[in-house]
Amino acid sequence: MRKQRYNQILAAILSAAMIFGGAFSGNVLSVRATDTSDESTEDSEDTDSSEETDAESSEEDTEESTTVENDGGFFAAGEDATIGQGISIGGVDVSGMTNTEAFLALADYMSAYEDSEIVLTAEDKSTTVNATDLGLGIKNSNVIRQALNYGRIGNLLERYEASQVVEEGSGKDFGITLSVDYATAEEVITSREDELVTLPVNNSLKRENGKFVFVEGSSGYEVVMGESIAAIDAAVGASDYDGSTVTVELTTQEVEPEGSEEELSVIQDALGSFSTDYSTSSTNRKTNVANGASKLNGVILYPGESISVAETLNPMTAENGYALAGSYENGTTVETYGGGICQVSSTLYNAVMRAELEVITRSAHSMVVAYVQPSQDAAIAGTAKDFQFRNNQDYPIYIEGTTNGSTITFTIYGKETRPSNRVVTFETEILSQTDPTTVYEADSTLPIGTITKTSGSAHTGYTARLWKIVTVDGVEESRTVYNNSTYKVVNNEYAVGTASANAEAVAAITNAIATQDEATITAAAAQWNDAAVQAAADAAAAQAAADAAAAAAAESSTTTESSTTTESSTTTESSSSTSSSSATGSTTQ
Repeated sequence: MRKQRYNQILAAILSAAMIFGGAFSGNVLSVRATDTSDESTEDSEDTDSSEETDAESSEEDTEESTTVENDGGFFAAGEDATIGQGISIGGVDVSGMTNTEAFLALADYMSAYEDSEIVLTAEDKSTTVNATDLGLGIKNSNVIRQALNYGRIGNLLERYEASQVVEEGSGKDFGITLSVDYATAEEVITSREDELVTLPVNNSLKRENGKFVFVEGSSGYEVVMGESIAAIDAAVGASDYDGSTVTVELTTQEVEPEGSEEELSVIQDALGSFSTDYSTSSTNRKTNVANGASKLNGVILYPGESISVAETLNPMTAENGYALAGSYENGTTVETYGGGICQVSSTLYNAVMRAELEVITRSAHSMVVAYVQPSQDAAIAGTAKDFQFRNNQDYPIYIEGTTNGSTITFTIYGKETRPSNRVVTFETEILSQTDPTTVYEADSTLPIGTITKTSGSAHTGYTARLWKIVTVDGVEESRTVYNNSTYKVVNNEYAVGTASANAEAVAAITNAIATQDEATITAAAAQWNDAAVQAAADAAAAQAAADAAAAAAAESSTTTESSTTTESSTTTESSSSTSSSSATGSTTQ
């Protein structure tokens, strides 16, 4: 009786396999071996044989499909596997859909939440954010796999019941739970925290007449992220949430200001200082240098704390006090807001080196700069290049940044713990140097013979190494590599126009460019540009016309001379004849 009932269920499951369009592995039969362990030895041997065969089949199937393991059974869902009839996800009918089609259907479902807003409140303040900006998405992201595997995994009874649901058309809906992404939500809330709570103001210092003066701060509040994001999740994950605006009260806690007067009183000694000159800079660049220094001036770092100079100085906008000035971009100099700000970070870098603080990240410029030696610069470029360092001292440090219109100076103050007879210096070693050359390239878009400079100022390329040298009582104790830097060479680049219908001129210019010789190219450009060719043609035509005129004039002169000679001969001849006649007559008389 038991075996008969089992065979009925097995037949139903095999039928379900046809309904769902899937393929079962041999684990169906391995279940039979478990269920019929009290049957004959012959049955057991057959089962063992089937397991071995199916194991081979399963291994082959794995190469072409994704294997899902659940409840001791395996289902190999091929790329063309589809979801059974009558199945929906979050009310969206996904019957007959593949994994990709179901994913797109749910993406369309989520698009309905694109404009959903959430009002965050705390301390009688509020700010409104877009739900998608918080990373709103489907929490149970495996729901499509669950729908695909419905009726294909689980024990025999579960598969049978699933097949009955599909056959009867009663339907099966897999619910969706929405949630926000924790990291994304935390970032958004942090960026708007000052709109929600009164932030604490830490105790600080200021320098007056060369001395530090304690400035008392005040307590404030901060958002408790874990509890607050959980509250947001609860709101969007509620069964009745349909994308309508919801209000969420965030959890806050009081925060005392950092830095007691006693802690900050140890900041007295200059640990490292450095200055650079910017007196020849444009007015706008001077504005940027002074603005950047002011944003770093007064920063206090407690032991273990770090700072991102780029984050402190950004954004590079007019609203943040910056002006348009020259900066490096893709090997050329362009006008950008904040141009010159790298002199601020580079000057600070040198002060940090001398204070022997921990440098977390630092990048060299793409090309050398004039205000510090190679390997002693620290570039800032968006999020790609940043200068970050950490206070590795046992006491807090204070950053002082000052400018006077021609010199920028950074000094790191703290508590000096290094021996007074120990001196740290830095030395740049040039490992290689590549001098710029002049490069000419053909440009078929420019009129032939036109020579246009396409690069900015030429820069010498270098590879450089910075050494940190420690001496004690004037004797070198150590010499270690501090950094290695590479600066690209920037050549003088020119485009030479070759656009012309004159094949001879194009060939001549192209051959001249191939020599990369300035005199040859200049001479060819002067000879074969359209204006020169036309002038030469006009001159040749004028010369030809002049020659023709001269030839015609010469021919005319020759003809006239010949005619005059003939007339003279005829007159002489006639005169001679008359004289003869007259003489004869006289004789007769």
